Amino acid sequence: MFSRFKKTGADSTRPRPVTTAPAQQAVAAPAQAPARTPAAQPRAALPPPRTAAQAVAVDKEKKRKERLGELKVELHKRLLENLNLSALEHASESDLRSEIVDISNEALEEMSVVLNKEDRSALYQELYDEVMGLGPIEPLLKDDTVNDILINGPQQIFVERSGKLELSDITFKDERHLLRIIDKIVSAVGRRVDESNPYVDARLADGSRFNAMVPPVAVDGSLVSIRKFKKEKLKVPDLVKFGAFTEEMAAYLQAAVATRLNVIVSGGTGSGKTTTLNALSSFIDDHERILTIEDTAELQLQQTHVGRMESRPPNVEGKGAVTQRDCLRNALRMRPDRIIVGETRGEEVIDMLQAMNTGHDGSMTTIHANNARDAISRLENMVAMAGIEMPLKAVRSQIASAVNLIVQASRLQDGSRRMVSITEITGMEGEVISMQEIFRYERLGLAPDGKIIGRFNATGVRSHYSERFRQWGYDLPASIYEPLP
Repeated sequence: MFSRFKKTGADSTRPRPVTTAPAQQAVAAPAQAPARTPAAQPRAALPPPRTAAQAVAVDKEKKRKERLGELKVELHKRLLENLNLSALEHASESDLRSEIVDISNEALEEMSVVLNKEDRSALYQELYDEVMGLGPIEPLLKDDTVNDILINGPQQIFVERSGKLELSDITFKDERHLLRIIDKIVSAVGRRVDESNPYVDARLADGSRFNAMVPPVAVDGSLVSIRKFKKEKLKVPDLVKFGAFTEEMAAYLQAAVATRLNVIVSGGTGSGKTTTLNALSSFIDDHERILTIEDTAELQLQQTHVGRMESRPPNVEGKGAVTQRDCLRNALRMRPDRIIVGETRGEEVIDMLQAMNTGHDGSMTTIHANNARDAISRLENMVAMAGIEMPLKAVRSQIASAVNLIVQASRLQDGSRRMVSITEITGMEGEVISMQEIFRYERLGLAPDGKIIGRFNATGVRSHYSERFRQWGYDLPASIYEPLP
């Protein structure tokens, strides 16, 4: 897609290509979408009051759900009494569903309960999810529009769709029901969670990241967060199409990754750091040996020669832990061309910086920070927390020689995710790390529908690594660094 930017004898003064990112299009006609400040937004109209008929309908639906919930609890007990649980692993889905239907129908007849076809079908599905899945949240796990599932006690389940949180109508029966599902998840991966060990990290069978805290640490009921694993690999053209960044930025990043610059992707929680890291990794040559190190395996690299490692927490006796630093030290003995650390958050930063400084060019990682300068400060703090006493100037010199590029990802207030800055590390000026921003996202205002109006723009600064790009065959046109008027 970006081959036209490679060195092919083309005139470096060719016009700058036009991007198709939605954010750019929104700026193309400011007259149609005038910038507005949040204060200028019309106040949302309050919903009209419910009529008597609507109130009756809502109350009727509430009672219906309560009745189905009570039936489900009773039928679930019957299933546990009658199903051969040890044989479930070898039974096909159709056989198990048939068995659930037979046992449920027999129980409903004994209880003289009559249900319509729709309620019966919903009840059978919920019972199947209780036995084989994760109960009430199973439909949310299957819903591709949901990115995060956030549980605040048994009666409050939020989901994130398109960057926005919304309260779902799904609930657990009570805290015991929620704890049973939590225990089902963690026991499947050899962990436990209880009053003596009230928090746990785990990975679901589909790769989703799971974290839970239970009472007494969680005051109002167990807290659970599930970051769903995306089955579809978003590639660079997809992110350009969605407006995460522009073709010019993608061409620059392709040159940076291909010429083995060391890259840090910085951003807050849910800003798209892992997605960005996955996309950048697509620019790595297929013949290179890549080793990945993560707390929870989320990276989806598309190369052939990839070795994946995952850290491990201690067991119930407090032994057997394998940290990211352990994995990183071993990775250095495995002849990697590049090392990719899913997230650097502790003492492994020392080994990561040393790897970047000792022949493993092109390595990448992510960290939590609000901007490029904060990312550098965070690296300094992590080195200090590792317990290694070094003068601050020596620490900064190590960082300046190890890190070449900081890519800042951000989730904006309208839920959209953007690559808001690309910044190069150019060296040291006295005791300060010198940096220069190459691209940035400029916010211009707010549309009436709450969407942010903005554009990606070059800063006018030519890349510090332009000569390196040229020597490797990526002769980017000078127009790529020219700011828009």
